[in-house]
Amino acid sequence: MTGSEERPRPEGSGAELRDCGADRTVLSSEAIQFVVELVRGQATRVESLLDARRQRRERWSAGEPFEFLAETRELRQSPWRVAAPPQDLTRRVVEITGPVERKMIVNALNSGADAFMADFEDSTAPTWSNLIDGQKHLRDAVRRAIDFDDPQTGKRYRLAERTATLLVRPRGLHLVEPHLVVDGHAVPGAIVDAGLFLWHNARELVRAGSGPYLYLPKLEGHHEARWWNDLLGRAEARLALPHGTVRATVLIETLPAAFEMDEILWELRERSTGLNCGRWDYIFSMIKCRRHDPAAVLPDRVQVTMEQPCMRAYTQLLVRTCHRRGAHAIGGMAAQIPIKNDPQADRVAADKVRQDKRREVRDGHDGTWVAHPGLVALARETFVAEMDGPHQLARLREDVEVSAADLLRVPEGTRTDDGLRLNVRVGLRYLESWLSGRGCVPLENLMEDAATAEISRAQVWQWVRHEATLADGGRVAAARVRATIAEEQGRIAAEVGRSRFDSGRFEDARALFERLSLAEKMEEFLTTAAYGMLDD
Repeated sequence: MTGSEERPRPEGSGAELRDCGADRTVLSSEAIQFVVELVRGQATRVESLLDARRQRRERWSAGEPFEFLAETRELRQSPWRVAAPPQDLTRRVVEITGPVERKMIVNALNSGADAFMADFEDSTAPTWSNLIDGQKHLRDAVRRAIDFDDPQTGKRYRLAERTATLLVRPRGLHLVEPHLVVDGHAVPGAIVDAGLFLWHNARELVRAGSGPYLYLPKLEGHHEARWWNDLLGRAEARLALPHGTVRATVLIETLPAAFEMDEILWELRERSTGLNCGRWDYIFSMIKCRRHDPAAVLPDRVQVTMEQPCMRAYTQLLVRTCHRRGAHAIGGMAAQIPIKNDPQADRVAADKVRQDKRREVRDGHDGTWVAHPGLVALARETFVAEMDGPHQLARLREDVEVSAADLLRVPEGTRTDDGLRLNVRVGLRYLESWLSGRGCVPLENLMEDAATAEISRAQVWQWVRHEATLADGGRVAAARVRATIAEEQGRIAAEVGRSRFDSGRFEDARALFERLSLAEKMEEFLTTAAYGMLDD
């Protein structure tokens, strides 16, 4: 909306919607009023939760150990269970994820997966148009009114008769939405994303025999889970829906959350549908939370596999915790994608996916994630071959015993110049795409999103901060990183072509990556640091 057109502004709300030239069916006055009511009840607690994160970081830096909470020991030892899952989330063998783009939504819903997580977070660059268009696409999808005609290929995309169950991931608590201002403050992006989705779709989903299902990202503890539970309860009351209608799966993708899985499930026990192993953000969190510790410097990112003892401890503890509480345990993302022009490389990639999924199902996971429709059948075949029934909730994994030391064991391996260059190259290419408005990018035969880019820049920062020694005997210093960035930028320019390079955001990406990697203090999230540069 531009010029003299009236902006939606609920009377007496103290709210202002800035630069809202987007779909008014999404940004109706009623929808905005609903979001404002949620903001009024919940937004002030977000800053307190973020401040608590900062205080914990300071205590860890000062030497306070990571431990399971003493004050909740009785809760962890007590027998209790979460609410039973709704019918259409009983079987979650394969879940596919992706951005809230129209074509992607149609393809994912038609993919044959049991569930599709539409992502407003790591795989969507949060331009205002991306976010509001995404809400419109989901509104259409819920009403089975979504289609897409590809202008380049002429191919028509329509929904199949049977589609995956829809879940939605809003942004994390650390991201704000400056386009909506209430009482002079930009509101949490999480409330905007969840609020608009629930306003437009919660009642329609219930009428259709399903329900409003969310994935909650980047929680660092049970107090944040309590915040989400209160927010969703407030939304249910406003929508006249029974308590517990909105169901939530939590991603365990931070190191602190791994120490509070029971507590997180307890806070959400009337609406919990399980936990998910968000492996890539988890690795980033391992670096970030232990940034001060020279003994916690990681090897090359490609060596931090799910076979590392600390990753085995984290994922198996998640299975045991979930199944003891009657909740689904969902495995992590297979980042591989089909490689159409290289059959041998495609077979190698498929075998990696198969091995990863076989490990997950044998550990007791009830389902897993893939990033591409072409991997749905492979993941399902691997799980079904090892699993009887729709899930493995009866496998309690009482043999699993995990200590704080197990979760904190540093992955073994080497640091190499190739690993440094991969971090730089992925970081540059992903940031260029993100700044241009694309949050999910295939790079070097893997699907990269903000989580893997976070690993790349955080690992370079960690290596510089602690002057890590590489296998060639050299130390990672600022001068070496700058030289590597320049060399990899030249390589990228040669690969993409001068015209594409000059018309893109590659120089902005280079400046941003260098700043993040060489900063005196590590930025908490690259997305908050980069938001002001985002091309909307």
